[in-house]
This record gives sequence, C-alpha cells and structure tokens, in this order.
Amino acid sequence: MGKLISLIVLVALGYTGVYFYYGHAVKQEVQQQLDNRGLSSVSVDNVEYGVLAPISTFANLTVSVTYRGTQADLDLTVEGHPVFSDEVSVRFDGLQALRLGIGF
Repeated sequence: MGKLISLIVLVALGYTGVYFYYGHAVKQEVQQQLDNRGLSSVSVDNVEYGVLAPISTFANLTVSVTYRGTQADLDLTVEGHPVFSDEVSVRFDGLQALRLGIGF
C-alpha cells in the first residue's frame, strides 16, 4: 500500500511540474508569434488553460495581453504540444474582453 501511495505522489508531482511548465511554454510561444508578426510591444500577461491541456495536443486557451494601457483577453487554440513537440500552431479564435485604461 505504501508503494502505491508513493507512486501516486510521484505521478502527481510530475504532472504538476508539466502543468506549470506548459503554461510557461505556451506563454513563450504566443509571445514569439506576436513578435514574428511585428507586435513586439504587446506583452503576454497571463495564460489560462484547462487541467487536461498538458496531456493533449489540442487545447483552448485564454491569453491576457497588454499594449500600453489597453488589456485584452484572447481565445486561442493551440495545436501540437509546446513542451514535447516542435510543430506547434497557435490560432486566434476570438476576442473575449477589451479593457481600455485612461491615465491622467
């Protein structure tokens, strides 16, 4: 019974590491795609994805980006796996929210 619990803890720790690294890898991939399109001043702030996204090759994400005082939430689709694959395709699905900031 102790070995089973140890195995479950080991698998959970491994999955947690892959889950957080997946978010980092997706953030880098989206930022690189923006830079390639000449939008280097747009910064990626946050990436939200489902619990099963790191174990599939197709995921729907919500990415928060900032350009000067404007923030937007974008719906993106990632095909491929940014951690384990070289072939990754990021596709824009839609604009979820747009927030404009006015500073004085």
